[in-house]
Amino acid sequence: MEFEKLVIRNPPEIGNPLVKHVGLIWKWGGLILVVSLFGGMTGCAAPNQKLLAEAQAAAAEGNYEYIIGPGDRLNIFVWRNPEVSIEGVPVRPDGKISTPLVEEIEASGKTPHDLARDIEKRLQTYIKNPFVTVTVVDFVGRYDRQVRVVGEATTPQALPFRQKMTLLDVMIAVGGLTEFAAGNRATVVRELNGQRVNIPVRLEDLLKDGDISANIEMMPGDILIIPESWF
Repeated sequence: MEFEKLVIRNPPEIGNPLVKHVGLIWKWGGLILVVSLFGGMTGCAAPNQKLLAEAQAAAAEGNYEYIIGPGDRLNIFVWRNPEVSIEGVPVRPDGKISTPLVEEIEASGKTPHDLARDIEKRLQTYIKNPFVTVTVVDFVGRYDRQVRVVGEATTPQALPFRQKMTLLDVMIAVGGLTEFAAGNRATVVRELNGQRVNIPVRLEDLLKDGDISANIEMMPGDILIIPESWF
């Protein structure tokens, strides 16, 4: 009890640059949580830098191939057989498509190259040595490969991943931050080596100060979480 009285009699100094964080934590639990905050701050810089380096390396080394998903639209060209070629074929919510002579075939989860080879196998019953080309004309992509933005973005949404997409590209697409966003406390949730990790990112430094060092490459399936400011 004596410790609690001491805490109440000695609030943090207003001039302290951390007072806005300390004030909130003070309200919730006093000096004990403040000490915990300082302990976390002193030990997090190096691990965060290592994590960011690993995430950047994974994005740079990734061999990206587009995977067809529900909502995509495909052009299917069968060489020398225009009667079975078709444009604008939608990939249904169940991941399948229908084309002339091929009533149903699974498209979602395949590359355009793989889907073309599968269609060729099905057409061999009707056409000698068919040669098929599949082109994606409207991109949505599988849900697990989209880049999703949640929280204090102007327009939170899921974006089709594009090769070499960066954090800056994502923020331009969603219209930037709201006035209530705590951009420098944002995180990117990413699968690395089979584990889900949180990568801290500095959106305010990137967007308001033009600090390009805060820009990172995105990967398929990334989730950008932008929290609300405390004050």
